[in-house]
Order: sequence, then C-alpha cells, then structure tokens
Amino acid sequence: QVQLVESGGGLVQAAGSLRLSCAASRSIFSINIMGWYRQAPGKQRELVAAITSGGSTNYADSVKGRFTISRDNAKNTVYLQMNSLKPEDTAVYYCNAMILGSNRIVYWGQGTQVTVSS
Repeated sequence: QVQLVESGGGLVQAAGSLRLSCAASRSIFSINIMGWYRQAPGKQRELVAAITSGGSTNYADSVKGRFTISRDNAKNTVYLQMNSLKPEDTAVYYCNAMILGSNRIVYWGQGTQVTVSS
C-alpha cells in the first residue's frame, strides 16, 4: 500500500508559479511511474506529467515548456513545478503512483486545488 498526500495548491494569478508536492508513505524507489493528473469541472481527468523510476519524463502538450516534474527518492516525494500558469490550468491536481508487473497497481492521492485567476 502507498498513501499519497498532495500539497502546494492554491490561488495564483495568471503568469504566476506554484510547486506541487506529493509525499508518499513509503519509498518510491521501486515505483515504476509517478505522475500528476488534473481534472477540471465538467472534464475528464487528464495526464499532466509523468516520470519513470529511471528519470524519463512525459508531458501533456498543453504544459510542455511550462511545467517540470521531478522526483526525490530520498524524500519519497514527487514535485510538479508549474510556471507561466494560465486560467485553463485551473483544476484539481492528483498525484498518481503506478507499479507495473503481472498485476498493475495504481494509487491516487486525494487531490489539491489549483486556481489561476486572469
């Protein structure tokens, strides 16, 4: 079992920055993929960014060049640095942990609200 706790959300003006943190209840060293998803009102949850245990990253086109995902295995924490925020980035942001294998196991955090005002 892995509990994920997000923090760092809040209200920010357009063009501002926020850094989200996702603290895991145990070592993330063996977790294959850690990611950030978001869900805006009336929309489906979508992948924002993901990072593998080897450090490879993947970003949604809408955030490329503005957001950066990183992981600190020593602190069992994944970060999402969000710069040049836009009102359309407003959503609840969820941390995700995926363990691959014969049975894929997925864990979710409870989410943190990010609101970007124009």
